[in-house]
Amino acid sequence: MNVILKIWRQPSKDTPGGFETYPVADVSPDMSFLEMLDVLNETLTQSGKEPIAFESDCREGICGTCGLFINGRAHGPGLGITTCELRMRRFKSGETIVVEPWRAKAFPVLKDLIVDRSSFDRIIQSGGYVSVNTGNALDGNTLPIAKTKADEAFDAATCIGCGACVATCKNASAMLFTAAKVSQLALLPQGEVEAQDRVINMVKTMELEGFGHCSNTGACEIECPKQISLTHIARLHREYLKATFK
Repeated sequence: MNVILKIWRQPSKDTPGGFETYPVADVSPDMSFLEMLDVLNETLTQSGKEPIAFESDCREGICGTCGLFINGRAHGPGLGITTCELRMRRFKSGETIVVEPWRAKAFPVLKDLIVDRSSFDRIIQSGGYVSVNTGNALDGNTLPIAKTKADEAFDAATCIGCGACVATCKNASAMLFTAAKVSQLALLPQGEVEAQDRVINMVKTMELEGFGHCSNTGACEIECPKQISLTHIARLHREYLKATFK
């Protein structure tokens, strides 16, 4: 199959960018989207042109670094997948595919398709930890935790911090990401010590980083590659109210 890529190119964060068009021939339907970009970059390099800068690491849907906005959707067509898991069979031969970086004030473009997501790191640093000395690994039954709570905490912990929720939200809100991190610890006894400070500090940092307010459209849950539930945002609101009242 052959495709035409309309890709955002931007030399640096201080330089204006724009779209450039590249034809890519002989694309295997079994290729991942990133493998297809690798083929394009090899062609550009061989012709003496600057390759397209994009991020990737694990290429197994685990690390969250590969996020791209493809044809107006975070991570492209399909649900519950990251860009590196997206296969070219989801596109038609001859199709024009528009590829952009995440668009958010808190995610400034560094180069081409790479954005600075260190704002997520600062949210985590402000409260995503526990001071409980866990010591050696304990037997699984030493600290009783209801299975429903354990399952919910695990679901929240599957967030990989890719930023799709921010990219797809019309207000560029980081509520789903922040809620997942707050919820993950709020459900477990180990997280009780910092519970009040955690939610206040993380929400404050989120706002200082320039993320918008939650739009309540639910687009974040739909485009999240790990399908993090909106119920965690509801828990974030409850935890925040409890902390401010106390």
